[in-house]
Amino acid sequence: MPDPLPSDNVSTKQQRIATLAKQMPDKVLRSVAHYIDHDWMREAYARTRKDGASGVDGQTAVEFAVNLDAELERLLDEAKAGSYRAPPVRRAYIPKSDGSQRPLGIPAFRDKVLQRAIVMAVEPVYEAEFHDFSYGFRPGRSAHDALQRLRDQLWQMQGGWVLEVDISKFFDTVDRKLLQDIVRHRLVDGVVVRLLGKWLNAGVLEDGAVKRSDRGTVQGGVISPLLANIYLHEALDKWWVTEVLPRLKGQGALVRYADDLVCVFSDADDARRVHEVLPKRFAKYGLTLHPTKTKLVDFRRPDRSESRPGTFDFLGFTHYWAKSRKRRWVPKQKTARDRLRRSVESVKAWCRSNRHLPVPLQARKLASKLSGHYRYFGITGNWRSIAHYYELVKVTWYKWLCRRSQRARLDWPRFLRLLRHYPLPRPQAFRSTYRLPAKA
Repeated sequence: MPDPLPSDNVSTKQQRIATLAKQMPDKVLRSVAHYIDHDWMREAYARTRKDGASGVDGQTAVEFAVNLDAELERLLDEAKAGSYRAPPVRRAYIPKSDGSQRPLGIPAFRDKVLQRAIVMAVEPVYEAEFHDFSYGFRPGRSAHDALQRLRDQLWQMQGGWVLEVDISKFFDTVDRKLLQDIVRHRLVDGVVVRLLGKWLNAGVLEDGAVKRSDRGTVQGGVISPLLANIYLHEALDKWWVTEVLPRLKGQGALVRYADDLVCVFSDADDARRVHEVLPKRFAKYGLTLHPTKTKLVDFRRPDRSESRPGTFDFLGFTHYWAKSRKRRWVPKQKTARDRLRRSVESVKAWCRSNRHLPVPLQARKLASKLSGHYRYFGITGNWRSIAHYYELVKVTWYKWLCRRSQRARLDWPRFLRLLRHYPLPRPQAFRSTYRLPAKA
């Protein structure tokens, strides 16, 4: 059945929550769950992805939708009565750029719907508090917005010293009790607080056994990004605004996307002092910084520095100085080496496993992968990197098509003729970064 249309009634209720939060910035809100009704649950269902893997109960989105209204009503009743039992999440792993694996949790579909409903109720409360340099998983904000803000800050400050921050295993080390205390400082709604506790302690199903720990939030959960923002807003953002910025001798800027963040300073002493005190600040919240990935980079404009400026990575891009067409030094972004390698390895693995599929089907899948890569990495100034990715995909496909049969080997001219029948999308820049702010 088709997804229900978004409800104006739900949007109006969310606006009421947001207005209440703004009117009572220093007070605890005692009730938001009373806004959640059947229409709200239908909207939560509409906003929930339907193509994800199933959780521990094996229920798919299609099966859930067979008796949609009855399922939503039962879910709502269980949540408000306190009888809802949060199932453990199913563990899955994805490879990281350093060769290790990142654990993900796959919740049951009905759990995703209920988490989405709670996010819709809690998000307006915190959107009234979150700072504008926080971009991760927030309404109307994207990774590209964060990248543009960083580029604008670098241009305004003409570079400076960049503190590249890496929080070690953030989602695995969040102090759950402290997180719940932080939420209660702003929100003591019994339904919300009770459900958050159940989700945090639901455990993970791995190798047939449910494993529980007293720390961390599950990556992959619908509510996890919001909880991460709440935690880091308290641990970092508020401290940055109230304690760090007033004490700086020069300019300072912070850009954060969930647990990925960088700080930019115009003064070297400011940068060193924050670099020294930041581990102590995070330690108060049970977090540690990666000893080698957290580093201070001299990123001053080349004509204002005695040495060649360094580079740093943020959100999959390497940031560096280069000259524009007008021969001005400008901060630019290109695909980070590890992200390019990971993308190519993903294509290799897919081609190896699916080399015997019909060629038209392979072409469509590879075209989808290329288009997705271009939509994220296709920014002005990054043409060389995305063109290199296109060539690597093309060569990888040729290599695995050659292994389909030992009898009829595919030579390169034949492959080029095949590409004319089943063309792969050429590199394309989808986003412009030419907009430059005026100098500060």
